[in-house]
Amino acid sequence: MYAAIVLLPILGSAITGLFGRLLGARLSEIITTGLLFCSAALSVVAFTDVALGDHEYIIQLLPWIHSGDFAVDWTVRVDTITAVMLVVVTGVSSLVHLYTIGYMHEDPHRARFFSYLSLFTFAMLMLVTANNFLQLFFGWEGVGLASYLLIGFWYQKPSANAAAIKAFVVNRVGDFGFALGIFGIYYVFKTLDFDAVFAAAPSMVGKSFVFAGHNVDILTTLCLLLFVGAMGKSAQLGLHTWLPDAMEGPTPVSALIHAATMVTAGVFLVCRCSPLFQLAPHAAEFVVFIGATTAFFAASVGLFQNDIKRVIAYSTCSQLGYMFAAAGVASYNAAMFHLFTHAFFKALLFLSAGAVIHSMHHEQDMRKMGGLWKAIPFTWAMMLIGNLALTGVGIPYLGIGLAGFYSKDAIINSTFAAHSSIGTYAFTLLIISAGMTSFYSWRQFLMTFHGRYRGLDQDHHHGHAHEEPAADDDHGHHHAPKLEEIHESPLVMLVPLALLALGAVFAGMAFFHYFVGEGAHEFWRASLVVGEGEEGHLPVWVELAPLTVTIIGFAIAYYYYILHPTLPKKLAARRGLLYLFLFNKWYFDELYNLIFVRPAFFIGRFLWKKGDGAVIDGLGPDGVSARVLDAARGAVRLQTGYVYHYALAMLLGVVALATWFMAMGGAQ
Repeated sequence: MYAAIVLLPILGSAITGLFGRLLGARLSEIITTGLLFCSAALSVVAFTDVALGDHEYIIQLLPWIHSGDFAVDWTVRVDTITAVMLVVVTGVSSLVHLYTIGYMHEDPHRARFFSYLSLFTFAMLMLVTANNFLQLFFGWEGVGLASYLLIGFWYQKPSANAAAIKAFVVNRVGDFGFALGIFGIYYVFKTLDFDAVFAAAPSMVGKSFVFAGHNVDILTTLCLLLFVGAMGKSAQLGLHTWLPDAMEGPTPVSALIHAATMVTAGVFLVCRCSPLFQLAPHAAEFVVFIGATTAFFAASVGLFQNDIKRVIAYSTCSQLGYMFAAAGVASYNAAMFHLFTHAFFKALLFLSAGAVIHSMHHEQDMRKMGGLWKAIPFTWAMMLIGNLALTGVGIPYLGIGLAGFYSKDAIINSTFAAHSSIGTYAFTLLIISAGMTSFYSWRQFLMTFHGRYRGLDQDHHHGHAHEEPAADDDHGHHHAPKLEEIHESPLVMLVPLALLALGAVFAGMAFFHYFVGEGAHEFWRASLVVGEGEEGHLPVWVELAPLTVTIIGFAIAYYYYILHPTLPKKLAARRGLLYLFLFNKWYFDELYNLIFVRPAFFIGRFLWKKGDGAVIDGLGPDGVSARVLDAARGAVRLQTGYVYHYALAMLLGVVALATWFMAMGGAQ
């Protein structure tokens, strides 16, 4: 059964990838989606058996690499943390497959798209079922490849190609650190097997080795290298620039990559390696710092974005920061809980946004929307549930709320309960981020569904000539429709929304006891280091702070976008420093362009033109062939066709020969 969960998606991918043209688009959709739903159903069985039923399995599928002492097998490891990830990955992926049938129904290359989607899911399942670091790395790179193919699916668009390459290159930076971490683990522990490494880790506490010419602490260095990989995949500050650009892919890709799967791989890695991070407090502090700073950074950038999908993308970036902050303060179970609940409401938000874009004839600029709740009431309701779950609306002490309320509050409380300076830093930034999250979420909701319809306005750009246009989702051909032309998406797109909405409402309530409540130790067992929560000893103001800032965020959004809708346009027209700084994403892209991209292009062009063209080709193949041609041209000129020229040449030859003989003494 456990092998089937992993192998069914790759079977679907192979069938549609190889025989898609023969099968046709409809059959390709049915095969891949059907196999994914089988995999999801088996994952639910696995979750019940493993996570709730106190079992654990390690199943060897194939021997893989055996070289001297080095042995790595392809194994499926199913413990609680894997079971949670299986439900998340297959659940969201199967619903995305179903949704895609409606969303991509006009695309001529659907078979290829479904093949890529299933390949992505297989790589992710390989990653979460790994029993050693090498198999984890295989899945890690497979996810990177599949995301490249999916983001650049509409390869006719230069922007999609650029976004796909950017995602691939930025992830390679993180993966280089991850690979170094794996090399280091094998160098130190002589094995890549999780259980063996974690068992031997305590014996390495306080020991050092030479890395990059310096004597450094072994466990701190290894954890930091592993975390660099996690930063790339989970788009943490510094390696986050690929994530918003990934919106160039079709909306189902955004939901799959940003909701439940690829971006959570980094969080999964840190939680899976919790026994290592527990022994490396300095590395854990760095994780908290990066996580909390990313949460703040991404939330601040999301405040003024106008593309409906980019707002949700920055929201993802921010929420991943929350998860890392929790993992860094040793509340790994709270991090996994937020990963679990976040998958439902973020997939719901992305797919709801996709339904809006679909209804708007592929228009993504929120400034061209407004008043849509009358035209698409079901999508409005789904987006409302997603927003309430994301902003963590709930009532403390009564313990009633949507999914995000339980998991986000568990994280914020754990940072406060850490009672350390870095914990306080994280707590402060996470509270501020919660307020900003509330503002940009409700801003997006109110701009899209309420107020007057602005689709036919001509001045939607607020006078910003340099603003980036909204990333269009359909080869660049779109015009905002009239309000009466807008209608709900087909049922095949709305059913996944309804199912995800159920998760967004009830997942927190249903699983709080197991993930972070009294049953946490029994639930996670050895798969995760479970922190000793201090939930009961928190001051009242800490409990109420998240709800308070959430209400403030909503009130500000309501004031600006419903009560005084002309104000935001006037404020944007002023082009204040703070507005420009946030609108331009803290100028990270411009900075990287200056430091890395332009010098790389300059060096590449210099080596191409001067090094390769002038020196290597000039002196090498091209130079030699040019000299041969010159000599041949000179010889050709001697062939004039006049007899007296040839007679002269013969005479000169005879004289030269006679002279040579005389000089060599041949005439004696």
